[in-house]
Amino acid sequence: MGPPRAAAWREIAWPFPRDGWPAGRAFRCGVADCGADVEVYLRPKLGFCNCDSGVADDDEVDRVSDVDMISPRFVPLKAGEVVHVAGMSGRIRAYDLDGKRAAIGIAASHRCDLMAVAAQGRGDAVKVQRATLKFLELQEIKEWMTVAMDGR
Repeated sequence: MGPPRAAAWREIAWPFPRDGWPAGRAFRCGVADCGADVEVYLRPKLGFCNCDSGVADDDEVDRVSDVDMISPRFVPLKAGEVVHVAGMSGRIRAYDLDGKRAAIGIAASHRCDLMAVAAQGRGDAVKVQRATLKFLELQEIKEWMTVAMDGR
């Protein structure tokens, strides 16, 4: 199976209650196209990042990536890694939610702003992470993230 096409992803309503940040965008891709049922949630948090160091460590990913909105009980599977999305640097980390679902948290920064990305799916965290990163490579999504980070 090749990488999921843009058409494999469909936008869904933002599923989380209001908090201190504006609602973001949410997308879903099925197992036939993405290797797992995956939902991805992304939103900018303008003025929320350390202007000098960006996303510094895994604790910051745990705090800001919105994985806690999916489930308050998330357990890191291993140390996070450096990631680059839409021209931004940050960190990515995989989590177990309940033994049946995996989550991915990404926190990426641009100047003093943060792009929070959370994803969840049934089963293997590797498949969920792979599908999420392929989704974030879609031109439409990269363009949206770039514009959103500029506050327009």
